[in-house]
Amino acid sequence: MSAITRRAFAASSVAAAAFGLKPVRAETYPARPVTLIVPWGAGGGTDATARIVAAMLEKELGQPFNVVNRVGGSGVVGHTAIATAAPDGYTIGMLTVELTMMHWQGLTDLTPRSFTPLAMLNEDAPGIQVSSASPYRTAKELAVAIKDAPPGKFIASGTGQGGIWHLALIGWMQAMGLPANQVAWVPSNGAAPAMQDLAAGKIDLATCSVPEARATIEAGKARSLAIMAPARNPVFPDVPTLKEAMGIDYSTGGWRGIGGPKGLPPEIAARLTTTAKRIFDSAEFRAFIANRGFGMAWRDAGQFADFMDKGDVQMGAAMKAAGLAKA
Repeated sequence: MSAITRRAFAASSVAAAAFGLKPVRAETYPARPVTLIVPWGAGGGTDATARIVAAMLEKELGQPFNVVNRVGGSGVVGHTAIATAAPDGYTIGMLTVELTMMHWQGLTDLTPRSFTPLAMLNEDAPGIQVSSASPYRTAKELAVAIKDAPPGKFIASGTGQGGIWHLALIGWMQAMGLPANQVAWVPSNGAAPAMQDLAAGKIDLATCSVPEARATIEAGKARSLAIMAPARNPVFPDVPTLKEAMGIDYSTGGWRGIGGPKGLPPEIAARLTTTAKRIFDSAEFRAFIANRGFGMAWRDAGQFADFMDKGDVQMGAAMKAAGLAKA
């Protein structure tokens, strides 16, 4: 064991002692069932992802991984339950993009630094969707029209006020040098009703993930002009990136990853990260992602930590620009 690892392990052992716990050795972990907390309700995308990951962790590590949904407070309740659990490896959870948003809204003091990141598994970039009746065939044509129009003439939706897809729209406006309110935002109870409004001509565009817009697109009632991602989604290969469509190097999106409470023993954390990578690379997990139309995105513990830190800054800037930040 290196000096750095020894120091880290000693620090985690002190933390464990403070909780009245015995240090857990990686070679014996897990010795009993593990709880995997999901901050969102049963049946959703995060829940479905958590359940296949839990089943595969159980297969890999030989102990039950029990999914528990802890909902409420726009993700605050579940994320808090993960952060405040004993740092012994027996309570972990799914971290989602809302973690980089909640504290800016004044809902919690939790930030990405409140957790031990383990692995990021999925990222869904927002697409720019218009109805099939829209005169705009490319993202560039739509952008030119938005720039030439007075603020508020174009109307968009995709989620609630201050949600991830609203912030994606604001980030796109900022990347074009436009004010955050250049396009008016109409809150909705998710992407599905927003896409219905788009198809009915009640709004001009919807910024939600392409998988969420898939049914409306396949029904011939909408089309996606671009995604805000570094690369195209293999499930939707004909949809260009924003950089390809407009030359704007802007990307954002919703994401899911695995994390534990701060102070998780490094040897336990390393074992979970290594196991998560085997799951990510498996044919079973890849088939699950493809069937859902989700985007695959692997980041190990260190990369995940850096990614969340950058996302936290990005979300803060977008919320401040829109007057949504309270922290």
